[in-house]
Amino acid sequence: VQLVESGGGLVQPGESLSLSCSDSKNEYTIWAMGWYRQAPAQQRTLVARITDDGITTYGESVKGRFTISKDGGKNTVHLLMNSLKPEDTAVYYCFADGLVIDNVRHDYDSWGQGTQVTVSS
Repeated sequence: VQLVESGGGLVQPGESLSLSCSDSKNEYTIWAMGWYRQAPAQQRTLVARITDDGITTYGESVKGRFTISKDGGKNTVHLLMNSLKPEDTAVYYCFADGLVIDNVRHDYDSWGQGTQVTVSS
């Protein structure tokens, strides 16, 4: 697995932004993909996650504002971030959790390099 992230940047409060993450190798089915974020001097926290069969999980602070989706049959996920707030400012890291091989889930994790999201007026 090799995760490649795109998107991110600087936006004003209330605006929207999209992130995408794709496994450039695409050799195995990934069980779950998603995003964590980390602000300076803070712990890395879950933003959103989606499993291969479409089950989503969101961090409390982004529920109702962010939407995660995946491309069918591909290890690619998208994060649409609406109504952005200054407190959403962080480095966003894409992650892959588990590999599905012959219908069996295997422990595995991989991280992207991170992309900066800054929300400021």
